[in-house]
Amino acid sequence: MNIKTLTLKNFRNYEYQEFEFTDGINILTGANAQGKTNCAEAIFFLCTGYSPRANKDKLLVRHGQESAEIKGVASSTYGDVSVRINFNKQDKKSIYINELQVLRIGELLGNINSVFFNPAELKLVQESPEDRRRFMNISLSQMSKNYFYALSRYNKILAQRNNLLKDPDKYLIRETLPIWDEQFTKEAGKIIKARNDFLSQISPIASQKHSLLSDNKEVLEMKTESGYYGSEQDIAFAMKEDLKLSIEKDMRLGFTNIGPHRDDIKFTLNGDDVRVFGSQGQQRTVALALKLAETEIFYKRFNEYPILILDDVLSELDKKRQKKLISAVSHMQTIFTATHIDRTVFKGAEINKLTIENGKIKKR
Repeated sequence: MNIKTLTLKNFRNYEYQEFEFTDGINILTGANAQGKTNCAEAIFFLCTGYSPRANKDKLLVRHGQESAEIKGVASSTYGDVSVRINFNKQDKKSIYINELQVLRIGELLGNINSVFFNPAELKLVQESPEDRRRFMNISLSQMSKNYFYALSRYNKILAQRNNLLKDPDKYLIRETLPIWDEQFTKEAGKIIKARNDFLSQISPIASQKHSLLSDNKEVLEMKTESGYYGSEQDIAFAMKEDLKLSIEKDMRLGFTNIGPHRDDIKFTLNGDDVRVFGSQGQQRTVALALKLAETEIFYKRFNEYPILILDDVLSELDKKRQKKLISAVSHMQTIFTATHIDRTVFKGAEINKLTIENGKIKKR
């Protein structure tokens, strides 16, 4: 899968700009704060309806404007697809696929697939379990609408269950919880089974990618800490039993302390917890290896690679690792952002260079 064209209107610092990308390596270059990362962000937003840098769409609208638009055309084995997203300062969003409006965000997912990495993705390793769950949710939602809708239903049921647990009427809670728990565990089984399958596939690939980037000096392992395994039905049954045992704790806390919303992933290098014992360089390499592995999972599922977006990654790597990274991504469309290009790193590779200056492509 490749993105061919991208048009930005009043997005971040872009008033209006059209981009054309080639199939291989594309590099957005220029000084800091000119719009390179904004362009990379726009591509990912076009694919997922989600910004990796802002929690509200209105923050993406150019200063002084009321609305913005992103439009892109991508090619895949199934032909070309056009995606257009309009949004405004009131956080209202309209999505069009091949100029037909879709009313649910789930219908956007899977039309154009992408994997995004920038230095902030170190959160995957360094910070809270929520960041690791978000990684799984975004990846799996792009690959499966069923997962996305199961997750959406689960979150609604979880909110209802938590509201019930706060009710002062303990009798009402005990009488009503079994009804919610039936639905809760059904959706939880789907989510955890999908995550378990995903991790079992990505773990050995991530280990392989990490070995490439680290000269085989360390062994990366990753595993789920959900504690539930087997079929969807097995997981749902086990969780239902655990919820019964946990009812007193849940009522005391006022929220649900068991379920996919508590899942985590543990990363180890040579058996040591990377989050605790890893240097920032090691953590960065683990996160990058995970993203490279994610592209392979997309390929296994769809027989084509997603668009790989690598924002300000090269500056964080020495020249040897830069060359290894270029070699590792040469077979898929990759969009780099960088303040400058070391031609020796890209020796032998065809590159499409776009220089960005103040929200415009600088003419050669």
